[in-house]
Amino acid sequence: MTMIGERDGAVALQTTAAGRRGSDRWLILGGVGAITVSAWIYVVVQARQMPTGMMSNSMVGTMPSMNQSTTWTALEFGLMLLMWAVMMVAMMLPSALPMTLVYAAVVRTARGQHPMAPTSLFIAGYLTMWGLFALAATAVQMVLSQSSVLTSAMAVASPRLAGGLLIAAGAYELTPLKHACLAQCRAPARCIARHGQAGPSGGLWTGLALGATCLGCCWILMGLLFVGGVMNLEWIAAIALFILFEKTATVGVAAGRVAGALLVLLGVLSLTGAIGVT
Repeated sequence: MTMIGERDGAVALQTTAAGRRGSDRWLILGGVGAITVSAWIYVVVQARQMPTGMMSNSMVGTMPSMNQSTTWTALEFGLMLLMWAVMMVAMMLPSALPMTLVYAAVVRTARGQHPMAPTSLFIAGYLTMWGLFALAATAVQMVLSQSSVLTSAMAVASPRLAGGLLIAAGAYELTPLKHACLAQCRAPARCIARHGQAGPSGGLWTGLALGATCLGCCWILMGLLFVGGVMNLEWIAAIALFILFEKTATVGVAAGRVAGALLVLLGVLSLTGAIGVT
């Protein structure tokens, strides 16, 4: 009777643990999904307010005119920063889901052995890194706008500059640094084992570290938004899908190399005037 009771107790504990893992997984999927959908809704709404490819002043307030060499106010800079930050959430958070699930599994395993920060702090750290990138991108856009280099669709007006961005993005896809960062993004367990930190704030620092790795992998692809238009929905979706495919698909590494070569070719054709990309 005792052995049966112990066996039944062990089965009950295993069932409870499995149920907890399942509920945690669905909670993370639901949370990440809700944040991502909300971010995409925001991006779509702002893009739809540009019916002719122009940024309307009703976007979320008063925005700088993208077809004039104007000085941005602090409010205008802040609103553009908000746009970039939300766009980074929409584009990058889905590709961080494998890492998030692995981190959550590590937290469950370590529970009772040593303290681990909650998964929400990990996500916060990851998004903070992309928020810093959004700040840099907003500053670049302000400089380009004030230099009259951007069109009303927030794309670079110069075929030479567009070609240079394409070549730079394509060439970076072929560099060892790109593939070192991509390898870590494609192996979340190994990446967390390398960069993970315990303790109450460990999740935040782990998220920052993995966000930096992800940034090293994808930063220059975001520069292509200035080629197709910062609020061009099709262009935004294409870049986001490519990043997700490159990080998760079996042929993602090979696809990145092919895409890099094609980007270099498009850049050269743009520089020679054979095609127009703006």
